[in-house]
Amino acid sequence: MNKILEPEITFINEQLKGKNIDKIDRRLKDLKDIFFDKDALSNMDNDTIVYEVESYLPVKQNTEGGLFYGITYIHPGVVGNEYFMTKGHFHKIKNRGEFYSTLQGEGMLILMDEERNTWAEKMFPGSMHYIQANIAHRTANTGDTILSFSAFWPSDAGHDYATISEHGFSKILIKKDNKPVLADR
Repeated sequence: MNKILEPEITFINEQLKGKNIDKIDRRLKDLKDIFFDKDALSNMDNDTIVYEVESYLPVKQNTEGGLFYGITYIHPGVVGNEYFMTKGHFHKIKNRGEFYSTLQGEGMLILMDEERNTWAEKMFPGSMHYIQANIAHRTANTGDTILSFSAFWPSDAGHDYATISEHGFSKILIKKDNKPVLADR
């Protein structure tokens, strides 16, 4: 084969472009179960965008041996003293890992094992994060600008959002004295 092909996707002007790009946004009304301070949440505009995700899905979901790629953009903001964050999930196939690479902004990758031990890693431009198998994960924007990061995960991993929706993480990331702190729920 002597063909020279163009790439199927590109990342230009901070956007994924190409075929098989899936785009979603999550608004406060979609995230009512993840924030601890329900009073603060009830006083906010339900249509406020918390984060957006662009994903490149070159194979069908649940394809063993396939990979997906995505970029998440978390807007700055707080609900009470909790930073804007993603829903968080385990993988449905729990023995699947994932990689994150921070593109811009500041944030925290919040991790929790199956025994509910919770810890966080700082995210900043150029930081790389390996999320081991059997670990729940979510990200929070701790800065004043959009936090964006790319992710690579197995196409058969799936997302178990229900466990986190029902039980939450054992700790929450709050803004205290203008700094991020992991606190008990």
